[in-house]
Amino acid sequence: MGLELRQQLKLSQQLVMTPQLQQAIKLLQLSRIELVDMIQQELLENPFLEESVEEHQDTYEERPESSEMDEAYSREVASNADWEDYLGDFASTTRQSSSREYELAEDNNAFENVYSSRPTLEGHLLWQLRLSPLTGEQQAIGEAIIGNLSSSGYLQASFEEIAALAGCEPGAVEGVLRTIQRFDPVGVAARTPRECLLVQIEVLKYDRDPILFSLIRDHLEDLESRRYKPILRKFRITAEDLKEYLDIIQSLDPMPGASFGDVEPNYVAPDVYVYRYENDFIIALNEDGLPQLQLSSLYSDSIASVTGGKDKEYFQERMRSASWLIKSLHQRQRTLYKVMESIVKFQRGFFEEGASRLRPLILKEIAEDVGMHESTISRVTSNKYVASPHGVFELKYFFNSSLALTDGNEVGSESVKVLIKKYIAEEDPKVPLSDEKIVEMLQESLKLNIARRTVAKYRTALGITSSSKRKEVL
Repeated sequence: MGLELRQQLKLSQQLVMTPQLQQAIKLLQLSRIELVDMIQQELLENPFLEESVEEHQDTYEERPESSEMDEAYSREVASNADWEDYLGDFASTTRQSSSREYELAEDNNAFENVYSSRPTLEGHLLWQLRLSPLTGEQQAIGEAIIGNLSSSGYLQASFEEIAALAGCEPGAVEGVLRTIQRFDPVGVAARTPRECLLVQIEVLKYDRDPILFSLIRDHLEDLESRRYKPILRKFRITAEDLKEYLDIIQSLDPMPGASFGDVEPNYVAPDVYVYRYENDFIIALNEDGLPQLQLSSLYSDSIASVTGGKDKEYFQERMRSASWLIKSLHQRQRTLYKVMESIVKFQRGFFEEGASRLRPLILKEIAEDVGMHESTISRVTSNKYVASPHGVFELKYFFNSSLALTDGNEVGSESVKVLIKKYIAEEDPKVPLSDEKIVEMLQESLKLNIARRTVAKYRTALGITSSSKRKEVL
């Protein structure tokens, strides 16, 4: 078989995403914080981008220096001018806001007194360990114990492992562990929840009551499962007495290290505000904190004077990138506004009366209304929040499945969850509502066909325990 070279023509279609299109899609799904970080990064990398700054004109009039005190003040200001310029350019607040803050007496504090790092559980315990009258060997054992604590404050290593880390005998660990367990927070470094609670009642002098001590040592599982009758018979106490013991146990902290968690809270800044004005709703995009970009006039004017091939190509590429970014940001805000406007139209009942009027909604309905693809709606509603008259909600919250009513209409699943939460909040704690009873109440109020397992699923999603665990002691 001979080999030969041939030329062939082939016609095919291929979907190619340009870098500009990829950038526009990426901007749609960024959260507000991620968007600000991305814009700041582009400002650093692209010389053709700059942040537009509104010029403020001073409204005050300069007065002549008429005294030696004024002259001394002006000399002091002149000597610190460079430092003030530095703070004005790189401080976290603008000069105008800083000047207003300094007018308040309570704000005249050093920066170190205003902000401090959040203490960690390990650092808090090591500080107490250094102040304790322990020997050098015991200090080493204590450091090994503290270094093996979970985020909840429980010890995750055996005595043998602690001894190997500290270079001592296993018998020397127990005494140091007992000392650390009485540090603040009390009960830290316990190995089980039972040991944690026993240490706390010992420090609080509650262990003198043999019934309370036995309840924690022997009957924690019974208390968790609400098996009260065997406990009442064993200790020969009344339900009122048992309730007092339960109140004491519930006042204890089974996770003493949780308050020192390393996870920082997530603060949400709404992307959109929805205000009610008379009988209509006004939609306003949150532009606060978003840099307003523009093309740099300095580099734009000099691009014509560049004659070199590579230099001119680089300038043109950077100029195109800056222009596309500005257009993409504008398109992102415009798309977000249109989607929010459509959501308000479909979920008007929610914005008027609250979550109980939330109707079933899917991405396809919004996509058809605004003339976009469902994937675009999905991206633009991810990690975006709206401040409504009823609170701050993620845009995904307004999309929920439907449940059929007996009359042929539909109701949103979120509305059913709100109603379940309301029923349980108003129930008698001594006779809590069962899932079957909630089903009957929903059928009576909404004419809703719903299964008991669906109610149980919604109740679990709301973080509500079963009726047996919600029941209080009589």
